[in-house]
Amino acid sequence: MELTVWRTFVTVCRLGSLSAAAAELSHTQSAVSRQIAGLERQLGVPLVERHARGVRPTPAGEAFRRHALATLDEAERAVRTARDFRDGTPDRPLAIGATPSLAAGIVPEAVRGLLEQTGSIRWSLLPGLSAPLHHRVLTGDLDIAVVTDAPPGLPHAPQIDRRFLGLDDMVVVLPVGHPQAGHSPVHIQTLADQTWVEDNDGSAALLRQHAARSGVTARIDLAAADLLGKLALVATGHAIALIPGVLTCALRTDVTTVGLVDPPTRGIFTITPRRDPHPSAAPLRDQLSAAFTSVRRTRARTADTG
Repeated sequence: MELTVWRTFVTVCRLGSLSAAAAELSHTQSAVSRQIAGLERQLGVPLVERHARGVRPTPAGEAFRRHALATLDEAERAVRTARDFRDGTPDRPLAIGATPSLAAGIVPEAVRGLLEQTGSIRWSLLPGLSAPLHHRVLTGDLDIAVVTDAPPGLPHAPQIDRRFLGLDDMVVVLPVGHPQAGHSPVHIQTLADQTWVEDNDGSAALLRQHAARSGVTARIDLAAADLLGKLALVATGHAIALIPGVLTCALRTDVTTVGLVDPPTRGIFTITPRRDPHPSAAPLRDQLSAAFTSVRRTRARTADTG
């Protein structure tokens, strides 16, 4: 499949219109329609559907769009890297991976500290779940990743150097105005009758294990596609959720958190390849450790004054 067609499809999804996509890409509308139809024939499934105001992706199309967007981003980086050699500036960019909560929490602060320490470097950030990130470090796609040992845990690979940053307490995120807001810490039994939402199997497993230890069951009745969707369902009052404590520094303003008595925890780790490590990986690891420590101290002060 040609990436040009993938780019056309992603543009159609973003603009919600064949004609608007054609104008942006300097194609005719019929050419855009033919590209989308050809892609659908190759995949054997409809990717877009028409509605009163244009087009939108089908469920299969939305799933394909997410992967296509990631592939196009990687392709752009590959082109830039090759052109750097052409232009005589083959400095190796730092490819960073992180779980969604860490990508929104400590990683931006750590990267800022790295840039202040070392000066300008080229870098990229790829959010993902721990297992796929581990694989991408193993295959050389990532220079460093920040991952967790939440279920099912991290695999062991002799080619990877794994460093422990610390334990992160999980907390419960609630809509502002929830009856339990401000009552931290609470026992899980207090929340047993609530509707919960989860976005990944690891977090759901931690919640179920914690509830089972206390003799109750957590009703995970809703599923979200990602962390942003999970927080949106909480903010609008549909559910409550278990989230990493490290994320509390980056939450939207219409949600709040409470701690749990004897909370579930997950270990936070950096992983890097043992062979040919990026020269900026070790300094970034130091910055990540400092950022994680700072977040924990801030949370402890907040708990003491709350």
